[in-house]
Amino acid sequence: MIRIGVLGVGTVGRAVVEILEQNKAIITARSGEEIVVTRGAVRDVNKVADLTIAMTRDPYSIVNDPEIDIIVELMGGIDLPFDLLQKALANKKAVVTANKALLAYHRYELQESAGDIPFEFEASVAGGIPIINALRDGLSANHILSLQGIMNGTCNFMLTKMMSEGAEFDTVLAEAQRLGYAEADPTFDIGGFDAAHKLLILASIAYGIDAKPEEILIEGIEGITQTDIAFAKEFGYTIKLLGIAKRDGDEVELRVHTALVKEVEMIAKIDGVMNGISVIGDRVGETLYYGAGAGGNATASAVVANIIDIARAGKRSPMLGFNHPLEEGLRLKHRDDIYSKYYLRLRITDKAGILAKITQLFANYGISIEAMIQRPFAQECAHLLISTHEAREKSICELMKELETLDTVLESPYRIRIV
Repeated sequence: MIRIGVLGVGTVGRAVVEILEQNKAIITARSGEEIVVTRGAVRDVNKVADLTIAMTRDPYSIVNDPEIDIIVELMGGIDLPFDLLQKALANKKAVVTANKALLAYHRYELQESAGDIPFEFEASVAGGIPIINALRDGLSANHILSLQGIMNGTCNFMLTKMMSEGAEFDTVLAEAQRLGYAEADPTFDIGGFDAAHKLLILASIAYGIDAKPEEILIEGIEGITQTDIAFAKEFGYTIKLLGIAKRDGDEVELRVHTALVKEVEMIAKIDGVMNGISVIGDRVGETLYYGAGAGGNATASAVVANIIDIARAGKRSPMLGFNHPLEEGLRLKHRDDIYSKYYLRLRITDKAGILAKITQLFANYGISIEAMIQRPFAQECAHLLISTHEAREKSICELMKELETLDTVLESPYRIRIV
């Protein structure tokens, strides 16, 4: 028998307990072991009084319990879970976690602490989609040329609503909160940070890059308006929040931001709260992974799959799937050196000579304009919508700063990258 201790018995923790109980026969057949949750840690034991497992408010009593074989961490947060899992590993207990924020900051320390002790984290990225195992095992013969995807269901739900229904940002945010897709404070989702944590985990497996969130480009969806939506539709694009990792020589660029994606692309067709990740390997070509990226049952499915993997035993690979270094000489590309096409929205005073001045500024920074549309906005002002050919990130940032200083530009310029 394998005994499980669950740290954090909320929506996902409860679903883990229920799956292990209700699907016990098939799980025993697939794992070769009887797997039983014996203890759980939770802040308010009254909320889980209907569950049959023993509950405690003290998570340390579980990681130090000699009867527990596997620790399942579903608490969220960073510092306390990190300390608990370090103690669990010191006690030679296997670990399963869904904690993306923890891994975004401490994945390499935890790999070092784990050594040969099983440490699994499939549920930390894209819920029930088996993207971790795909990268770590199924695609292990490949150099990963790039990966990009929709990694946050809240943002994808909101952008889908804005594209399909013409709804404004504040309206769809309120609906997402009402439906439980967004928190009361939605900053972590709509600001791109949740997707960034997931991207960093995937990039570590694909490239061996040890980057922190503060070192990569992260932008959210807060500035999107129906003006941007109209431009996207007119030119055959949809708007998505993407996490992108791409190898360029001996550098890897990592970025999270809204993007204009051609409607014909597979990633553009992923709507609502669903997630989808495209991976291009040098041998296999493109593979696409699609499914529910959040929710109690989807996330718990991945957690239980990791528990079954551990129960099957056999030779364990390192936590991230490789021994250092994975790729000799790879380094993180500075965000200033990323190249992309761009869409810019400007609100300008509608007077003679302004267009010439603005286009001259683009030329001064070596940025070539691909298309330009001017649309009336209000009395004596207009929206100027511009798409560019490929340009350097630093040049676009400097251009936007200079544009903002012009008296004829009435609000901060807004940009979306084109992929």
